Amino acid sequence: MTTDTHAEESGGPAPRPLTEDALSALLGAHRFGTLATVRRDGYPHLTTMLYSWDPAARLVRFSTTEDRLKVRQLRNNPRASLHVATEDHWTFAVAEGDAELSEPTAVPGDAVGRELLAMLPESLAPQDEAAFFAQQTAERRVVIRLKVSRLYGTAIDGNGGRGDEEARG
Repeated sequence: MTTDTHAEESGGPAPRPLTEDALSALLGAHRFGTLATVRRDGYPHLTTMLYSWDPAARLVRFSTTEDRLKVRQLRNNPRASLHVATEDHWTFAVAEGDAELSEPTAVPGDAVGRELLAMLPESLAPQDEAAFFAQQTAERRVVIRLKVSRLYGTAIDGNGGRGDEEARG
């Protein structure tokens, strides 16, 4: 990794790479990130998404509807990345890999519907699961599963340690 020579010369902060554990902790500490997919013209398509990180499986899950642009793009090219930053932006993580798409949830309470339910944090768990499953089916929800093959990111020291603390969880 290259360092910021100007920052070093001026005595300012310089970026440093994060360990796998710190990157995983950062992904686990947040719920929203920016998903990048590849458009047909080669440019990235970026969208803010709620996600669920499974560190043991190195898998990021997203919920979306079957008719979304990102779904068509992932069917055309499964390469995707998720960018997550601390609130102060001094620390970030990127998870890269190939995505796979589930079939749309077709019957309330089917396997895809249950996977969608399991992705929700406890604070967002529905009181009426049957209504949740019916809504997911009506919306033709799918699960995007990003199989992470590469994690990278940096922290910039000199920010009072805020980014480091968030990255450590």
